[in-house]
Amino acid sequence: MTVDINAIQIRRAQVEKDILSSRSQLQRNKMGQFGTPPALAGEILEYANGQLPANANIRFLDPAFGTGVFFGALLEVFESKRIARAYGYELDPVLGRAAFELWASLGLDLRIEDFTRAVAPPCEGEKANLIICNPPYVRHHHLSRNDKDRLRELSRTATGIEFNGLTGLYCYFVALSHAWMADGALAGWLIPGEFLDVNYGMKLKKYLLDRVCLLRIHRFDPEDVQFEDALVSSTVVWFEKRPPPHNSTVEFSYGGTLAKPDVVQRVSTQMLRRERKWSRYPLREPREPVNQEAGPLSELFTITRGIATGANNFFVMTKANAKENGIPDRFLIPILPSPRRLRTSEVHADAEGIPQLDEQLFLLKCGLGEEDVKKSYPNLWKYFERGMLDHIDQRYLCKSRVPWYTQEQRRPPPYLFTYMGRTNGGTKKPMRFILNESQAIATNSYLLLYPKPSLEKIIHSKPDLQKEIWVALNAMSTAEVVSHGRVYGGGLHKLEPKELGRVSAQKVREVVGQIKEDRQSRLL
Repeated sequence: MTVDINAIQIRRAQVEKDILSSRSQLQRNKMGQFGTPPALAGEILEYANGQLPANANIRFLDPAFGTGVFFGALLEVFESKRIARAYGYELDPVLGRAAFELWASLGLDLRIEDFTRAVAPPCEGEKANLIICNPPYVRHHHLSRNDKDRLRELSRTATGIEFNGLTGLYCYFVALSHAWMADGALAGWLIPGEFLDVNYGMKLKKYLLDRVCLLRIHRFDPEDVQFEDALVSSTVVWFEKRPPPHNSTVEFSYGGTLAKPDVVQRVSTQMLRRERKWSRYPLREPREPVNQEAGPLSELFTITRGIATGANNFFVMTKANAKENGIPDRFLIPILPSPRRLRTSEVHADAEGIPQLDEQLFLLKCGLGEEDVKKSYPNLWKYFERGMLDHIDQRYLCKSRVPWYTQEQRRPPPYLFTYMGRTNGGTKKPMRFILNESQAIATNSYLLLYPKPSLEKIIHSKPDLQKEIWVALNAMSTAEVVSHGRVYGGGLHKLEPKELGRVSAQKVREVVGQIKEDRQSRLL
């Protein structure tokens, strides 16, 4: 009897959609449930077919089976006589039962249980020679301490590598599957591209370089989001379970499809061991030469986040709002609007240091205790009481402060950086540096840059230099800046303070005139 696999796939997709749409986004985030598009699943299995020996019998495993999109693609791509065994694991009983009803008659061995608690087959002939999986994208904060400890120990046993506590569940799936792979087995993992750059991804990269033969990493264009309901940048990682060759190369591809990527580059494993951020590859254009003696921005600036108020709508206000609520000026300090509402990149100030902007905002900042506020500033206390009625004092950040309405300390920063932005192929930079000549501080939608004492001394001796440094910061290559950060689905780029600190300071040092061959003799 001929089975219409395509018809089952269509039915499967609708069943999966119905199940997942009945759940909240938080529930799905905790379970890491983001279904693979059928077209992408077919593309992955087609690529796998091209990598495997012709006519080889397939022992297939999907450790995060879902409703079986990869199994359906397996049946469409490979002749049934080549599939010696196909088995999978699915933790969610609702998805598991749906998958069983769809596929059980086609030779599937599906276990509705937690793959991370299953025991790998002891015999080589029972292990998989093809693993294809889109593992659950569960962030570390959704994992309990006990689960983290258990997964770290299991991963260490399976691979000899100790993952850190910030590791996402998908990394553990890759590591634990090592024990399920036969020698020479092929694995294709559809995982978030963040592992290429973030600190916890270094252990997964170590596994890929030291324990297996890494073949290829394909990055989809972040603007071409593969998952409709997850803002992640997707990669497909291919490797074989065999010792890594000495001085081998890895294929990095980007954009387009697996079969027809936009850009391809082979990179030596020696270079990968030295490179912190693998998302640099493949290089779409040559990187600008960097003077290594220039050092990073962190040598010139202290870089930190802006303040996290805990409730911007309550603590950030206009002067008119403050007057209406009887809040004295002594408790108000100027604060900049969010980056999307700040139209200029050069903030001028009036004689009092207040930004000359159409939208002038102020932060309510009071360091007095509750009894002092009640006694001396009754109108301010009434405002705080309204906040308590709205449970502002019980919000995560506020309830950790004493008293709850106190704020973090920040000096007005001379430079700010809008650390999140999208690239869309246009000429507009996704991020920008802002020159702040006012006494305003900023929220954590900005990174704040404070010149270190030696640079500050030079600026004071030559006031015009402050603006020249700002021009130099904005003259830095967009590609150089974003290469130190990370990218998410939809082309969203983001840099953390330490990542911005690693950007080359060459442009700034050229302006200051302090590049010297002997790094120990620098003034900066």
